[in-house]
Amino acid sequence: MAPRTNGIGVQVENTRICVVMVGLPARGKSYIAQKAQRYLAWLSIPAATFNVGNYRRTDAPQPPADFFEPNNPEGERKRRAAAEAAVADMLRWFKKGGVVGILDATNSTKERRKWVLDLMTQNNIEVIFVESKCDDENMIMANIRDVKTTSPDYQGQDPETAALDFRNRIRNYEKVYKSLNQDGDEEDLTFLKIMNVGKQVIINRIRDYLQSRIVYYLMNLHIRPRTVWLSRHGESMLNLEGRIGGDAELSHRGEEYARKLPELVRESVGSDRPLTVWTSTLKRTIATARHLPKHYNQLQWKALDELDAGVCDGMTYQEIADMYPDDFQARDEDKYNYRYRGGESYRDVVIRLEPIIMELERSEDILIISHQAVIRCIYAYFMQKPQEESPWVPVPLHTLIKLTPRAYGTDVQTYKANIQAVSTWRGKGSTAKHEDPSPEKSLFQTH
Repeated sequence: MAPRTNGIGVQVENTRICVVMVGLPARGKSYIAQKAQRYLAWLSIPAATFNVGNYRRTDAPQPPADFFEPNNPEGERKRRAAAEAAVADMLRWFKKGGVVGILDATNSTKERRKWVLDLMTQNNIEVIFVESKCDDENMIMANIRDVKTTSPDYQGQDPETAALDFRNRIRNYEKVYKSLNQDGDEEDLTFLKIMNVGKQVIINRIRDYLQSRIVYYLMNLHIRPRTVWLSRHGESMLNLEGRIGGDAELSHRGEEYARKLPELVRESVGSDRPLTVWTSTLKRTIATARHLPKHYNQLQWKALDELDAGVCDGMTYQEIADMYPDDFQARDEDKYNYRYRGGESYRDVVIRLEPIIMELERSEDILIISHQAVIRCIYAYFMQKPQEESPWVPVPLHTLIKLTPRAYGTDVQTYKANIQAVSTWRGKGSTAKHEDPSPEKSLFQTH
């Protein structure tokens, strides 16, 4: 029997990989772990992160720095128990069909790494060690500022006190930390070392396609702070008619939004620093971007074009329901996988967006002006939305969405232009007409 794939050509049957994070605190390990999990899940590869700190917090919710002192036997016992609980849960998850498990912890000693490796090897699970090393003081301080405001360890504490305590915690880890292959006796391990936020990368003994795919993604990932802005095009003439697809001009209100967009961007960015703007190749996104400042670099991507509706392009949902009732129902039942006749599914859009995601992870401060289905897929990547939910996310017209990825999630803010537009959202199992989403379906915090 041929190996089963996940729909994008990645063989997942009988493949199980444990990604073991390595490094001192404030080196972006949790950020890398979360991003890797989101990326894999977005590509339909079952992935989960097991954060040892979350297990430790059941016994020690907000421990002081001396809890992490190497000579603190009680602290060592609790930290070991947390690691054992995380690994035990990971092994149970693998038995239920998990493919890539990520162990998010410092794993800063050779003894701890060998323990994890031996356990995984006994269970026929491949292991990749991913070490983030950084001696850039500015980067470390930026991570400390992020952690002290977002980590559960410092919730409700004075920021300066939290920063000082976190610094002392790092010093305790530095006493025992051994970098991968530092003494040459870990040279047979499969590992990726990322130095100073990707300035140098060392790859050692990568063994198969899925490992290579994980490593390639992590090589493109940087942990410097960045923001991504998302906007649909302004209202189009076909939007007014309730028709999907096409390559229509902007409506009068869509033109208003195009003129208002520079003001929204400036309000959201907080300065006049230039952004890079990506649009689709369709007229309505290019027209929406045309009033942005001249010093913004603009690029057009075919990959950002709207989902191809095939034979249904230019039709209303009511026309689709009348002409192709079985298709209309099938799409309602599984909108992510349903492929229009001669067109695309949401899964197809995700596949063509993968190069966009890679480029986004390499870049800083990007404004994407695209279309409803494409924005939904990109939003799902950053927010870790389940596949079955992503095609139903309301993405209103004339709204700027600001996404700021952090170590423990992604912050979302929206900026409304207060220019009226038709709704292009249709609820699951509803009529074939566009409607306004109910307030509880609103996913965005508005500013």
